[in-house]
Amino acid sequence: MSNDVIKQELLAKLKQEHCFWSYTEDSIQDISDDMLIEKTLLHLDLDEINQLFRIYPLKKIKRVWLDCLVPQGEYLYTLNRFFAWYYFHAKKPDAYIKSMATRHFNKLSA
Repeated sequence: MSNDVIKQELLAKLKQEHCFWSYTEDSIQDISDDMLIEKTLLHLDLDEINQLFRIYPLKKIKRVWLDCLVPQGEYLYTLNRFFAWYYFHAKKPDAYIKSMATRHFNKLSA
């Protein structure tokens, strides 16, 4: 299955989940890879998330996770803890998430 086919399938699933309520139909086709990764991590299931790893490097997915989901703190705590352990192999997910969130906020305030 080509990368474009996988992306289109992910977009279709995200539309079914009403993740693009504020987008026009045309702009959905033009969403960035980062946005597709973020929305998939937030709204879809493991099968779809696993598809991300077929079309994007681990490093890119991890960067989107660290930049977009980890800073949301308590709101996404359980989800982030799972991602840290399952996908990014953090030995101590709680400590890892806390340090990555702190690093993110320090970058913003620098």
